[in-house]
Amino acid sequence: MVERTRFLLDEAQIPRAWYNIAADLPVEQAPPLHPGTHQPLGPADLAPLFPMALILQEVSTEREIEIPEPVRALYAQFRPSPLVRALRLEKALDTPAHIYYKYEGTSPAGSHKPNTAIPQAFYNKEEGIKRIATETGAGQWGSALAYAGAMFGIEVKVYMVRASYDQKPYRRLLMETYGASVVASPSMETEAGRAILAEHPDSPGSLGMAISEAVEDTVKREDTHYALGSVLNHVMLHQTIIGEESIIQMEMAGEEPDVIIACAGGGSNFAGLAFPWLGRTFRGGRKYQVIAVEPEAAPSLSRGRYAYDYGDTAKMAPMVKMYTLGHDFVPEPIHAGGLRYHGMSPQVSLLKHHGFIEARSLHQRPCFEAGIQFARTEGIVPAPESTHAIKAAIDIALEAKASGEKKVILFNLSGHGFFDLTSYQRFLAGKLEDYEYPAEEVKHALESVEV
Repeated sequence: MVERTRFLLDEAQIPRAWYNIAADLPVEQAPPLHPGTHQPLGPADLAPLFPMALILQEVSTEREIEIPEPVRALYAQFRPSPLVRALRLEKALDTPAHIYYKYEGTSPAGSHKPNTAIPQAFYNKEEGIKRIATETGAGQWGSALAYAGAMFGIEVKVYMVRASYDQKPYRRLLMETYGASVVASPSMETEAGRAILAEHPDSPGSLGMAISEAVEDTVKREDTHYALGSVLNHVMLHQTIIGEESIIQMEMAGEEPDVIIACAGGGSNFAGLAFPWLGRTFRGGRKYQVIAVEPEAAPSLSRGRYAYDYGDTAKMAPMVKMYTLGHDFVPEPIHAGGLRYHGMSPQVSLLKHHGFIEARSLHQRPCFEAGIQFARTEGIVPAPESTHAIKAAIDIALEAKASGEKKVILFNLSGHGFFDLTSYQRFLAGKLEDYEYPAEEVKHALESVEV
């Protein structure tokens, strides 16, 4: 008999509510601060950027927040996503560990990002907004918001980090196919972009810079709101549909994870998988080993400072308490562009600071090696970001092999790498390089961070 490897739910089992970890956090989260006054933000301060529904979700402490039916209807295009046991990978590793992955690459954009892009577009449409400005690193978030904008008839402007704009032209083309307008950031279209280019004409860009441009674009137009694909509480909230589904699917598999893993740049796919499981722990359930995996080139959780910092380079976005490498820090142009951010979600940072989760940082070459092994065993070419989670899962599976201990590992395969094949081309040609943690650059960037 062939052992079952795929655990699928039907459309009726799409969760009807997102899980809000704020209801169960055992420690209080520090409030966001106004970038100008450094005083706690109120709803009126955020109104120029976000629809009121999202502002209320940002500060909500309700455990469950209902998913609107128009959002669930669009989710049904690609949700529930499959949970898969990686039997072929287990065999290749000769490990007693059981490895499961939640595959988010089945969405129209090829990643987990539509889980929040769809509700963000919906709530903006409900408020009468006709245009949304945003940033994107690797292009997954920009692709997702471009798709959601097309579904709700909203114009989308995307500031794409220059390094990824050059590395991933097909991501840009996908956004444009959905109808979005895309420019490389830093650009000449904003004051923030022009100032950066005047000082650094060859800047590879960063998410902090692109956020500055998108926020500036937003505040200068009355018909425009801003949308963020990670970091903020409401984004973490929307992504929890991943973990909620995985709890049901692991029960179908007859197992419970010992270790939960996801890559982390701003925190969205990590929170999406891990928060519902952590919520069970906080309500008196079993504890899990929960690991956020980040790039060695931008290891905010592993090497950053836990402090209030700006979310963007130009200091226009709210200040939040998070693990940060400094808002002036520009990570090297690694191919996991979605992980090139100087900070981390305040909620993820809070959990790390109090020891509820752990963090690991990895170089990109061993991550691509893991991605190749995964492709050649499980048949899916993973996004460069996702290879970080795969590498960590393989490491733990090999530790289980050495100790003879059976462990159940669950990780989030946050997207496919079909638009990242130039990265794989460089790896296969032996041209992909690792970047050391830039301690001196981070030290300099942190000088302007307020504790």
